[in-house]
Amino acid sequence: MGLKAQILTDSMGNITIQMKGVLDYENTLPFREELNQMSKKNPTCIITLDMQALEFVGSSGIGHFVETLKILNEKNSLIKLANVKSEFLRVFKLYEGSSLEAMITKFDSDETADLSQNFVARKRTFEN
Repeated sequence: MGLKAQILTDSMGNITIQMKGVLDYENTLPFREELNQMSKKNPTCIITLDMQALEFVGSSGIGHFVETLKILNEKNSLIKLANVKSEFLRVFKLYEGSSLEAMITKFDSDETADLSQNFVARKRTFEN
């Protein structure tokens, strides 16, 4: 399986790319070119790469992917990463350390999604 992407644009012109499949060496260079073209056509928008549906990130592809993010951010493109799985995050940190962390955002469509986590650990404050 290769890499597939669905491109969504919000009312402010910001772009979300929902990545699905496998990110490996073969598809990182074409993906880099597509991102480069997209950032040139939309220089003021935020481009968010939603990585939730990625099944696998190959070690050979990670280096090119991180390099792509660095190149685009050096050109003043605003690239964000969202829904990065913990196993991918650990590997990304090996390549780029803390500068990559600034690009990672939490991306929830429902702002109340974490409320259950906040209240689950609480003890009872009343008696029956």
